[in-house]
Amino acid sequence: MAGVGSEKLFENDKVIVWNFELKPGEQTPIHTHEHSYVWYSIQGTDLQVFDEHGNDLGTLEVPTGAVYSLKVEDGFIEVMSEICKGVRIPAKHSAKNAGTTHYREILVEYKT
Repeated sequence: MAGVGSEKLFENDKVIVWNFELKPGEQTPIHTHEHSYVWYSIQGTDLQVFDEHGNDLGTLEVPTGAVYSLKVEDGFIEVMSEICKGVRIPAKHSAKNAGTTHYREILVEYKT
């Protein structure tokens, strides 16, 4: 992984666009989100989230076609979209594909 996604697709002075993919059972390295962001789930799955110490923070059901809006503030990420609204996790974390299918999303970070 390179940063918060698998591959950086585009960057300008306002946004960074990432492709993000996880095979079933695959887990990201620990990473830190520094910008608020939105993601669109191209192919959904269940994402299990872990803090930087490996503690299980729970699993998010991410349906195909879902859009998530997330605010990064004071070291935490808060889900602002209707789906999972109010869920908070540390900005520094890891995610694992806990489902049985390949997961893919497009993630857009807001630099400003």
